[in-house]
Amino acid sequence: MRTFRRYRKGEAGIGSIVIKFYHSGDQIRGYIRKVTDPEQVDDAFLMAENKHREAPDMPIFVELAEGIRWNPAWGRLI
Repeated sequence: MRTFRRYRKGEAGIGSIVIKFYHSGDQIRGYIRKVTDPEQVDDAFLMAENKHREAPDMPIFVELAEGIRWNPAWGRLI
């Protein structure tokens, strides 16, 4: 059986993979990300752009969890 470590801010080095679980209605969902240098583009954007090539006419939606504010450095949110 695979063993995972609990994520604690500051413990995961650059390049570490983080799985975040969250509630979505009555379901538990998760997404993965790689810990990056704060000056680099977040992998979530890179993965979204890569997947977007499969359906370029469809928009990419962003859902901000409670308490999260959009950073204009990420791009334009409409």
